[in-house]
Amino acid sequence: MVGSLRQWIAPAIAARSMTRVFVTGLGVVSSLGLGRDAYWRAVVEGQSGFSTIQGFDTGNLDRSVAGEVRGFNARDFLTAAEARRTGRCSAFALAAARMAVEDAGLSRSDLEGERTSVILGTTMGEADVIGELEHTWMRRGLSAVLPNKLPLYGSTLLPIHLARAFGARGMVQTLPAACAAGNYSIAFAADLIRSGRADVVIAGASELLQKVQFAGFVRLGAVAPDRCQPFDKNRKGLIVGEGAGILVLESEAHAVRRGATALAEVGGAGLACDAHHITRPHPEGLGSLNAMREAITRSGVTADDVDFVNAHGTGTHANDKVEALVIREVFGSRPVPVSSMKGMLGHCMGAASALEAVACVLTVQTGIYPPTMSYETPDPECDLNLVANRSRTGKADIVLNNSLAFGGYDAVVAFAKPGRLPDPSKLAAQVAASTPPSSASFLQ
Repeated sequence: MVGSLRQWIAPAIAARSMTRVFVTGLGVVSSLGLGRDAYWRAVVEGQSGFSTIQGFDTGNLDRSVAGEVRGFNARDFLTAAEARRTGRCSAFALAAARMAVEDAGLSRSDLEGERTSVILGTTMGEADVIGELEHTWMRRGLSAVLPNKLPLYGSTLLPIHLARAFGARGMVQTLPAACAAGNYSIAFAADLIRSGRADVVIAGASELLQKVQFAGFVRLGAVAPDRCQPFDKNRKGLIVGEGAGILVLESEAHAVRRGATALAEVGGAGLACDAHHITRPHPEGLGSLNAMREAITRSGVTADDVDFVNAHGTGTHANDKVEALVIREVFGSRPVPVSSMKGMLGHCMGAASALEAVACVLTVQTGIYPPTMSYETPDPECDLNLVANRSRTGKADIVLNNSLAFGGYDAVVAFAKPGRLPDPSKLAAQVAASTPPSSASFLQ
């Protein structure tokens, strides 16, 4: 038994460490714009995506501002049949995926088959259809289309809609990892490629602004009146947002074979859990600390090599305080530039880290750090080198994308300039060394 496990694990670790994973395409649906160019232009300029909610009535709530997507017409991206059978959350994902695939220069014939997978994250999927379900089912009978939009079943269908559109017959998976779902999906997708199970993975997350979700955060007292102020002393909470961020990931061999442009390389990912409280982070940030350190180690670099950190930065008191503590612990006295995009986008829940991953890739490409908007009063408990109120340029060979979610879901993904990370063949020992003792023992 031990011998057979050793024979399986050793080649798997070697295979993981021999394969680079490139980002070759980006797609965005957001309150800051549709498509990577409009989105990135708004980010660099520090624009706000906040507006008064139009999608549902907020009259019985004392908050009414969100990062709501405006100007999105599903028929601009989906066929009539697709638009009819998909909810708005799935439409966001499919639209962003089509943009990403086009950005990557891939056709349907390139994607058809078992070597293409789809991995998506979400928090609530199509939960907005609960009201529609009650009306339709109880008063008129269940339609043939509505089951595709059911909250839980509809969430599992998110990647199916994309797989169907592109003819992808590899693994499909929905990861409902709360507000870290985007990073979890990207990490899982990269591992699929590194393990040799896929050549191309369409990865990311989609989230819809929904009344039940919005009202819940309002009742928790977590929503700010009209703006989000990450790391500011007078921060009053988060602003809820929506949208989708999709990345096309490819193995180096596949990207090179077709002459694709590598926008960035996916480095290591750190996945951990606070195991502390359903909403509050561990006061010492144990899960996020482990996740940041693991992402750095599995990238084959050190904390001194990281040029920029895209923080989770929700604008809530406890989360920002603990994340600042963890960042200082990881980087010591080195003032690594840090920013939170939630002052522009709001907190897009499951899609947050996917939309921010798109920005991290573009930071690697351009050397532009997104700004932390609405920052006014420094907080001694959040003593960081913040990119405050306007974008900044600098070295961006390696950046980290933090996502720290309810329940202690912590996921950090590193993105790097192609060629900046160590040769994969040299990482085998590091990967094996970072494997828990119970697994590493089989390698001896």
